[in-house]
Amino acid sequence: MGSQVVKLIMSVLVKICGLTNLEDTMDAIELGADFLGFNFYPDSPRYIEPPRAKEIFREIPGAVAKVGIFVNADFQTVVDMAIELELDYLQFHGDETADYCNQFGRPWWKAFRLQDEKDLEMIPPYKSEWLLIDSFVEKAFGGTGIVSNWDLAKKAKKYGSLILSGGLKSSNIEMALSSVKPYAVDVASGVESSPGVKDRLKMEELIRRVKNFTLKPRGA
Repeated sequence: MGSQVVKLIMSVLVKICGLTNLEDTMDAIELGADFLGFNFYPDSPRYIEPPRAKEIFREIPGAVAKVGIFVNADFQTVVDMAIELELDYLQFHGDETADYCNQFGRPWWKAFRLQDEKDLEMIPPYKSEWLLIDSFVEKAFGGTGIVSNWDLAKKAKKYGSLILSGGLKSSNIEMALSSVKPYAVDVASGVESSPGVKDRLKMEELIRRVKNFTLKPRGA
């Protein structure tokens, strides 16, 4: 008998970030989000207080991954919150050093706001399976709605499973998937009616487009 090769095409994963209320969180789960992002950076318009996040977490299925977003936070504060809130992943979106990030025992990734090719050199010291590429905006730590540099994102893929962020929405998501072929996409402003308030129809459309997108092998 001839051997049969079965090609498994894994769908790109979706992270809905900047969730601030239970209704939006439940909508994201129902619509098929793989990661739920909660922003614990007080200066963010999508900031959620830890006690409020804990209330939401009591209501959601444990199978859906909860990601805590931190910006230049105290190490012990992050550890305590990760334990208290039972966060599945940590996302560092500030100026955190590799030494800082590498000491966490819980799964984590670092966000890199790449401006030019030499910025790729900062990635290797961060010992994580994943990395997130966001747009570079002066004095901003994400959530700007500005599209990231996809050419640099493609080059960053050699360092780990790439999570693409920055200005993604239903009108450009398929182009982003085709160009970058990321492991996952991270969306906040592109599925909102206002900062921290999600639009169910926008979430539904974006997640549908991602899940229906098939990454065809090169030459197929």
